Amino acid sequence: MSKLGNLGARLHRGEISYDFIGHRKLWYGISILITITAILGLAVRGLNMGIDFQGGAVFTTEKTSISVSQAEDYAKEASGHDAVVQKLGNGTLRIQIAGMDTKQSDQIKTDLAKDFKVDPETIAADLVGPSWGDQIANKAWQGLAIFMVLVVIYLAIAFEWRMAIAALVALIHDITITVGIYALVGFEVTPGTVIGLLTILGYSLYDTVVVFDSLKEQTKDITKQNRWTYSDIANRSINGTLVRSINTTVVALLPVAGLLFIGGGFLGAGTLNDISLSLFVGLAAGAYSSIFIATPLVADLKEREPAMKALRKRVLAKRAQASVEEDMADARPVSHEPDDDAAPAVVGPRTQPASRGRGRGRPSGKRR
Repeated sequence: MSKLGNLGARLHRGEISYDFIGHRKLWYGISILITITAILGLAVRGLNMGIDFQGGAVFTTEKTSISVSQAEDYAKEASGHDAVVQKLGNGTLRIQIAGMDTKQSDQIKTDLAKDFKVDPETIAADLVGPSWGDQIANKAWQGLAIFMVLVVIYLAIAFEWRMAIAALVALIHDITITVGIYALVGFEVTPGTVIGLLTILGYSLYDTVVVFDSLKEQTKDITKQNRWTYSDIANRSINGTLVRSINTTVVALLPVAGLLFIGGGFLGAGTLNDISLSLFVGLAAGAYSSIFIATPLVADLKEREPAMKALRKRVLAKRAQASVEEDMADARPVSHEPDDDAAPAVVGPRTQPASRGRGRGRPSGKRR
């Protein structure tokens, strides 16, 4: 068995553990800091919305030796707007210019053909109206809202409302971080990005439900014992499923990393970045939130219940009493004096017992 497998088995049996719940304030602080950074990036830089959301024109050229920077300059000069240019794998260029109508796109196509020194018929032009982008955005928000409502209802029925709230906070945490990363990096937001966002919510929820299921099973009849608090059992649940969560996340991240860094970065297939970045960031954030946010938040909410407060009081009192008894046992002096009731030690050879008569079969005394 591998070292990771041995570690997972020991974590599951409770032989070793890390106090995730005890350090929850640290995890909350890290999440708040990352979330604030994401919100600031979103407020300052904003999202680079694709033409599918704000409308515009897409021009696709034939294979050309013109660089991306030169194409950006030509497109900006022809349209008066900033353009997003991507070099596709077959050597063609994809030029996106937002806010263009049909008449403007025809003129831009003619100007680009002159700059590229090609026939205008070799440049394909596609026009996307802003109403289409509004419909996509509205459908995305509706799908996200319906998903959130269904998640809260399901978790409230399958587990309890505190777990539903914690899972909802974790999902919002993951979405905020992912959207903030898009704003900071400047990647274009397309319908593929929306699909990626909806996909990561499922992965994030999966890890959270795995921990919640273990927590629900271990906290059954928790008030009938005086050994563990709710936070203790929550910490055991995280440790017991930790390796499983790591394995699931790593296996999911490997192909997504291939799309993002190899396909989008090394090979230059920029269209892969639309969905791969949201998946990569969202999967990593989802694994983090299920361990460091959702379960500690459930423990915080549960520890506020009167029954859990009474349980914690009993457990702490029992532990304090056990600690005092142990200290007293360690401080008790060891006596080296012999016990009066104990039999004296015998030194030397043992004496044989006295015979009942002198001589074999002959009574003592003189014969008359």
